[in-house]
Formats: sequence, C-alpha cells, structure tokens
Amino acid sequence: MISKLDLYKIFCQVAKCESFSKGAKALYMTQPAVSQAIMQLEGELEIRLFTRTSRGVILTDEGRLLFEYVNSAINLIHAGEEKLLEFKNIMLGDLKIGVGDAISRYFLLPYLDKFHNEYPNIKLKIVNRTTLELCAMLKSGTIDIAICNFPIEDASLEIKKCMDVQDIFVCGEKYKKTLSMPLSFEELSQLPLILLDTKSNSRKYVENYILSKGIKINSEIELGSHDLLLEFARINLGIACVIKEFSQAYLKNGILYEVKTMEEIPKRSIGICFLKSVSLSQASKKFLEILDVDGLTCC
Repeated sequence: MISKLDLYKIFCQVAKCESFSKGAKALYMTQPAVSQAIMQLEGELEIRLFTRTSRGVILTDEGRLLFEYVNSAINLIHAGEEKLLEFKNIMLGDLKIGVGDAISRYFLLPYLDKFHNEYPNIKLKIVNRTTLELCAMLKSGTIDIAICNFPIEDASLEIKKCMDVQDIFVCGEKYKKTLSMPLSFEELSQLPLILLDTKSNSRKYVENYILSKGIKINSEIELGSHDLLLEFARINLGIACVIKEFSQAYLKNGILYEVKTMEEIPKRSIGICFLKSVSLSQASKKFLEILDVDGLTCC
C-alpha cells in the first residue's frame, strides 16, 4: 500500500495539473495507479477531493483547503532535503584560502580552528602570498577566497571588510629615549627604517600616504614578513613599520615601543576577496559564515 506521504504527493501533483493523466505523466506513474491513489486518500479521509469534469479534474472546496496545507508541507520537505544535500556536499571536499603572512597568524587562526571543528572532512589548503599575488591567484582559480590587506581596487573582485588596522612605527630599547617626542614625517624619513618589501600592499599604503604629505621614505632594511619586522626592531636594527593590532605582545610586554608621529597614518582594513563572476562553493560560504561576513562587513 502506498504511504500517506506518497498519497499526498500524488494529490498535490494532480491538483496542480488538474488532470489525472498529466499528473501521472509528471509522476512517472500509470493513470490507473494515480486514480487508485486518489481513491485511497479520499477513502481514508472520508471526503471527496476532486470533481471530475470533461476537461480533467478540479479541487472541491475541501480539496482546496487540504491542498493549501499539504502543498506547503511538501515544499518545506523539499527545502529541507535541499539543505540536507548542501550539508552533505560540504562534508567532503576542499577549501583553498590565500592569506597574507601576518593576517594568517594574528587574525585567521581562530576562525580556521572553528571551521575545522565544524567541518572536519573539508581539506584546508592555506597559501601565504602578498596581496597582489593573491589577487592574481583568485583570477587564475588557484584559490577560492583571499584574506588581504586593503585597499584593493579591482572591478573583478568582491571585497568585504573584516577589521580596521593601524599602521605604526616601533623601536627597540636603543631608540626609546631619543624618540620620546612625536616626530614629523620629515624627521621620520631621516631614520633607519625597516619596511616590508616593495610588493607589499601595506608598505605601498604607508609610503603613498606619507608621499601625499610631500615626504618620501626609503628603507634601510627590507623584509618579507611582519614577524621579522618586529624582531629586527627588537634588536635595534632600525625603526620598523608594523600593524599595531598584530604587535600587541611586543608593545604590552615592553619589548618594543611605539614611535609617536605628529600625524597618525589613517586606518585601513583587512578583509575577504573573491571573484564576482564565479559562484562561491558551499565550503567557501560556510567559511564566510564563520567569519560572520554577511552583506558589506564582518565586524
């Protein structure tokens, strides 16, 4: 005997088609089987659901009332099945994330931990590159999403801010007393500066802002990572330009000291990037949910 749920599915299809034969065709059943199912449902409910006409069938008043509820219920079941399928699909697969070196250590790690705990079968691949390189990798399909230093101007990319960061200059014990007073950018430019390499988006942002004030800064030492900036400043090799939010352990413990400037460099942002023209995978969407990216920002 056909289950009650199957009877309701047949009932809804016949109601939509207004025909036993069309309903049977849509359900890949024979017309006699559909007719028998409707008769069975009417018998169990002890009510007539359809009125037969020369053109097919139409719902009775009672049938129309039942249809409203049954159709909604079946739609909800279908929606649930789709969500379940999406969930099953995310249980396997991979997620390729491109990220800057400092961002991966000081921002990304707790989110990766949470994602891995919730979706342990998703294979994570983390690629550390500069912002410029990550944008190129997005366009080539090498990575799914990137977490970069802003600003980024690229019409092909969807850009969503995650947090603001402040660029500052820091020094070790050797420079602490001589740099106790706020410096002008002109005075700063005369000091031995330790900067990220010229490909870095962070460096370009700081350089361009100070240049907009008519001052050009040059590096005494160029490095490839934020952690090295901190360590080189710690051993007094110069004045390093770092991200304040990512340098708190050094600043709070008195290992490094912030070099105050007469004018602060305006805050900038870090955030998520992905291609506008390509739909995000379910794994990528779930990761953005964990980052709380919804709409324009995630914080």
